[in-house]
Amino acid sequence: MQYGICSLSLLPVHETADGHSGLVTQLLYGELFCLLESRKHWSRIRTQADQTEGWVRNSQVHSLEEAAYRALEQESGGGCAADLVSHICTVDGVLLAVPLGASVRHAAHLGHSHEGAVFPQQGAGKEALVETALLYLGTPEMQGGRSPFGIDAGGLSQMVYRSQGLLLKRNPNQQATQGVPLSFIEESDPGDLAFFDGPDGVINHVGIIMKDNYIIHCDGEVRIDRIDHTGIFNTSLRRYTHPLRVIKKIAE
Repeated sequence: MQYGICSLSLLPVHETADGHSGLVTQLLYGELFCLLESRKHWSRIRTQADQTEGWVRNSQVHSLEEAAYRALEQESGGGCAADLVSHICTVDGVLLAVPLGASVRHAAHLGHSHEGAVFPQQGAGKEALVETALLYLGTPEMQGGRSPFGIDAGGLSQMVYRSQGLLLKRNPNQQATQGVPLSFIEESDPGDLAFFDGPDGVINHVGIIMKDNYIIHCDGEVRIDRIDHTGIFNTSLRRYTHPLRVIKKIAE
């Protein structure tokens, strides 16, 4: 099997081998992946962090030997980028902008250096989850997005938890299989995750609970709304928009 690392600010991962197809996710700088299949212009990959599969352009792939890939898998320390935008200095002296959450701990392997703050690899407490979520406030909704320039509901919760060294799966219905369910919203703490049903009864939305019955989530943009036993009450539309399914405690 072949391996790779994202050496760009963001790497779009498409549903099919077609640049016009939708995004299944994005890779951020420093993230690892396996190459499953190669064609003339496209390769099918599986992301190392959450096992999402999709297609990337061959011209955007930076290959790794298996030994290097295995070493980076085990690498600890350094965490990920903690600024909305920070910079990587390449071996050619070029400044590469990288977004919040990029895996800058792998920069040295690429011969790069990172200029900016980093999150710790181990968590600083659940209160840090809400603080990190607020950095994404106002980010436009973009299906498949995982950055402050465009993000979806699952991407928001995943990236916020990632900042504290906690691994979530990619999509809300997958994330809902993780953690411990709570019986009542009153049992929840800031930083817990609330999951919501779509029209077909399948979980398709997630948000991060805040104090005083507020929730931060991505609906059109990353925004703050009210939450109760019924679901999310959109304070702009003055109506419920997402019916509550379950609340999960992922981190203590």
